[in-house]
Amino acid sequence: MVSLARPFLADPAFVAKAAAGTPERINTCIGCNQACLDHTFSGRIASCLVNPRAAHETELIIGPTVTRKRIAVVGAGPAGLAFATTAASRGHAVTLFEAADMIGGQLNVALQVPGKFEFAETLRYFGRRLEETGVELRLGHRVTAPELAAGSFDEVIIAAGVTPRTPEIPGLDHPSVVSYLDVLRDRKPVGLTVAILGAGGIGFDVAEFLTAPADEDPLNVSEFLEHWGVDTAYANPGGITKPIEEAPPRQVTMLQRKASKIGAGLGKTTGWIHRTELARRGVQMIPGVNYQRIDDAGLHVRLTGKDGAVHDHVIAADTFVLCTGQDPLRELHDELAELETGSHLIGGADVAAELDAKRAIDQGTRLAARL
Repeated sequence: MVSLARPFLADPAFVAKAAAGTPERINTCIGCNQACLDHTFSGRIASCLVNPRAAHETELIIGPTVTRKRIAVVGAGPAGLAFATTAASRGHAVTLFEAADMIGGQLNVALQVPGKFEFAETLRYFGRRLEETGVELRLGHRVTAPELAAGSFDEVIIAAGVTPRTPEIPGLDHPSVVSYLDVLRDRKPVGLTVAILGAGGIGFDVAEFLTAPADEDPLNVSEFLEHWGVDTAYANPGGITKPIEEAPPRQVTMLQRKASKIGAGLGKTTGWIHRTELARRGVQMIPGVNYQRIDDAGLHVRLTGKDGAVHDHVIAADTFVLCTGQDPLRELHDELAELETGSHLIGGADVAAELDAKRAIDQGTRLAARL
């Protein structure tokens, strides 16, 4: 017997596609829990990150369009992909512009993080959907506002994503300072001691990336079982044995401006895993930090103790990684407005909040269902 639950939220046609011999058409569950179990434990309707129609089928209706439109979409990240494929499936003529030479946007960044390799399945699915729905894909094309304004498009969708936010801290031009994109996307060299400024979802992703074993294989089942102390031979009570722990390749410290618990905003059903894993890897977490400056001595901070006393401290590290938020990329939207051409903002270009693929795919799908 094969028992499936979450995979049917991701794709209710799972069995039909498998039976037809077309498994590459299946919208694969990525095991994120963000819209299913996390919603359930928050008293919300369970749905699915990769399929926002799950449990919303009667309200989010995607049917043939009455009036066929020519639509331009800028950005092939999760929001742009969801909109383009949904709109094209309804009968619209969609052109998708992407400055990079591949689709995915921020999903390609997420793929670099240990435990998120399943996003490759989402990209595989969207790649197939682009072909099936007839979207005209223009990779390596940084489209301009005048080009869009002159293109006779009925609608323009801006899904250009986000850019890392640069905080106002003196010394950010120091050679020891890099952004999370420098680390995850561009693979810039990182030292053996690291301080991460920002402890949101991206900060945790960077910490996991920097402390993961160099030879970690996400598909190695026996390695996974040993790491988490799972005894499949049941030689120990409950099938639990002592986990095998490897020394992390780096010493990492995570810093947060807020005085609240670090990691409090992570997913309800998965946050504890990330906090536990980083604790096992010896990652130090310090909340309530006021950043002063960065120089050759390190990061100068001001800390407020539990007794209310303020202490100045210098955190020495080889590398300082900025995970201090994102800003939306809206330049095209503003330029089009000056040319008296309207456009819609979706995904990170609308609201820059972490790497929120759930909101991006939902927003793109819903807008495509309305237009």
